[in-house]
Amino acid sequence: MEKRYFKGGEFMIAPMEESEIFLREELPAEVLEIGATANRFMREKVVPNIKEIDGHNFDLLVSLLKEAGELGLFSIDVPEEYDGLGMDKKTSMYVAEQMGLEASFLTAFAAHTGIGILPLVYFGTKEQKEKYLTKMAYGEMLGAYCLTEPGAGTDAMNLKTKAILSEDGKYYTLNGTKQFITNSGFADIFTVFAKVDGEHFTAFLVEKGTPGLSLGEEEDKMGIRGSSTRQVILEDVKVPVENLLGEVGKGHKIAFGILNIGRYKLGTVCMGATKDIIEQSTKYANERHQFGLPISKFGMIREKIAKMAYRTYAIESAIYRTAGLIDNEIEGLDHEDPKVLDAIGEFAIEASICKIMGSEVLSYGVDEGMQIYGGYGYSEEYPMAKAYRDSKINRIFEGTNEINRVLIPAMLARKAMKKELPLLDFESVIVDEIKSPMKQPRPAKGVVGNEVRYIELSKRVAMFLAGVGMKIFGDKIRKEEELLGVLADLSIGIYAAESAILRTRKLAEMNGEEKVKLQAIATQLYVNEFLGSIPMLAKKALNYMLEGPKLKESALGVKTFMPSYDINEVALQQELAKAIIETEKYPF
Repeated sequence: MEKRYFKGGEFMIAPMEESEIFLREELPAEVLEIGATANRFMREKVVPNIKEIDGHNFDLLVSLLKEAGELGLFSIDVPEEYDGLGMDKKTSMYVAEQMGLEASFLTAFAAHTGIGILPLVYFGTKEQKEKYLTKMAYGEMLGAYCLTEPGAGTDAMNLKTKAILSEDGKYYTLNGTKQFITNSGFADIFTVFAKVDGEHFTAFLVEKGTPGLSLGEEEDKMGIRGSSTRQVILEDVKVPVENLLGEVGKGHKIAFGILNIGRYKLGTVCMGATKDIIEQSTKYANERHQFGLPISKFGMIREKIAKMAYRTYAIESAIYRTAGLIDNEIEGLDHEDPKVLDAIGEFAIEASICKIMGSEVLSYGVDEGMQIYGGYGYSEEYPMAKAYRDSKINRIFEGTNEINRVLIPAMLARKAMKKELPLLDFESVIVDEIKSPMKQPRPAKGVVGNEVRYIELSKRVAMFLAGVGMKIFGDKIRKEEELLGVLADLSIGIYAAESAILRTRKLAEMNGEEKVKLQAIATQLYVNEFLGSIPMLAKKALNYMLEGPKLKESALGVKTFMPSYDINEVALQQELAKAIIETEKYPF
């Protein structure tokens, strides 16, 4: 069968066949071996040193980072020409998943391998790559990324740092202050964003020790305490023109292109961390006795464990689906070709979805993990207090979840206007199916086949609401953030639920239906949770946009796409929780 190439956001209108999704279970042995190396390194070298790392022992942190570099864990995305492994995004995500076991080390690792290395990979000159990238690939040099400023966080284009070219054209003079810069306390090379002549957004490579470059004090942070976070202060810092990264005025391509990768990878490490939270919480629930029984015997505890697991199954399915889509898009391109970032940018919607859901699934996991630990969870002697503190930043990093929620429908609308996606044509399908419900999607054959129908119907709800919004607000819809939030939550649920369904169905084809019983349960539970949210989201949006007869007519129309979905939720949760409690492992 000829490979089909999907566009970003196309999941909102076009069904995907299970044969077209990439699964974590399809990772080759070579990749699993690299992941095992990363996991072993985290468990044997990093996790035993958590207290020292969080106590600001930066010498230890740097030595561990360099050891990770020597193992090749920095070089996954670096081209072979520059001593890297030049591997695909599936491998990159699988390694990232393993690093979620300790948040402070992960923060330093991710800053170096992502926003530290990747700008050089895609935009560096040959000379810059030979000078810096080969050393960064194995930890000889460590990187930091200086974008955020005291007055420019999410609004990155509003930065105040200036760069002025010297009269002889040999160097730029940089002045400004950067805020919350990860790895700044020990970085050897800083990627600094400034505006040339106060106007042209541009990136520069600034070496440690350059006169005029200084650092503020370490931030006293609530979480990720062991990572280095400081101000980076630039006072008449002279940077040779050879260290200009990319082109003058094109710094936004670097900043926002790398951001898409960062968002997607952040969702991945959060997913990996949640798996560990599930295992720690389950072990404790088996050990802790109350009223003569382990607390894992109590229904509300089992419900928490089951919810953590089925939400993780859904985001895990979405993450590896996205990896497959990206790798298909960049197939045939050189690893260092800037077009790779354009290809990844095609799936910016999916990247934002993975970031939001991954971070929120982890937030749920640490919150309920804390509840399972009870009073002991509040003690720093137990792991849940640190996990709870560390998790919050993930909803702020890489663009807040609120900003990402605004971006999802905004990017979909932009694709529709450019006719990159036939979203507007889909409206006629919706109108036709409201008039003739018999034309609506039918259940598919096989495992979780009924769920296929329900998710196709949920797409119609989302696009119906989007259509009403566009008619009422037009271009001004971008200012209606509460409405955009509804559309984003529907998009997130659709992508995650469909990913879980496709994964379960493909596994059934690969291994037989009898082998995917737990996967089917997890899928049904997540679909049930998502479908339960749709009536409230639809009501919120319609009541805001319409009133009177138009509200009643639209409410009746959208209701045709919301038939009752009935499962024995409690029994399925009990069965899933039982499997986890018996093994004390994430079961998928």
